[in-house]
This record gives sequence, structure tokens and C-alpha cells, in this order.
Amino acid sequence: MQKELGQIFLQFGKQSGGKIYTVTVVRVSADLSVARVYLSVFPVKKDEDPLAYVKDHTSQIRYELGQKVRKQLRIIPELSFFIDDSLDYIDNIENLLKN
Repeated sequence: MQKELGQIFLQFGKQSGGKIYTVTVVRVSADLSVARVYLSVFPVKKDEDPLAYVKDHTSQIRYELGQKVRKQLRIIPELSFFIDDSLDYIDNIENLLKN
């Protein structure tokens, strides 16, 4: 599912004004009803919510995912999007260790 969402976000990034969306982790519930998708977004402005555009188009993304995986999955999960801030966390730790 992560691979398929990655391909969808390649096309999606072109439509959203040149942002690069990277699907870092997808966690699916045991009953396949909910998928938590963690995204890394570049570039992000300070005043901007990077997930606003994604959340506005969640139904379209879920539809495209359903078209790609309809032969493998019976249920297309509801998608919840979150920002993956692990890279920021790693940078923060590295900066603290340098000082």
C-alpha cells in the first residue's frame, strides 16, 4: 500500500504546486478499516499547513488507491494523514549532541 500511495503522491505533487510528498510509513489496522499514512513534505513554508491540501483531497486519493489495489484488497481503508517529523527529531538530537 505504501508503494501505491507513493505513486499516487508523485502525480499529486505536480497538482499541488510543486510540493514533494514522500510516504514514509503506512500503518494499517488489523481489520483493514483504517490506514495511518505518514508523509514528509518539502518545501514547507512556516505559515503553511502542509496537510491542508492533502486533507481536502483525501477522497480522491482513496479513490485512486482503490483503483490500484482493488484486486488485492476487499476493503479500501479510510485514510488518515499525519506529518512524519522523524527527520526534524533526528536533526534536533544531532544539534544537541554537537553542543
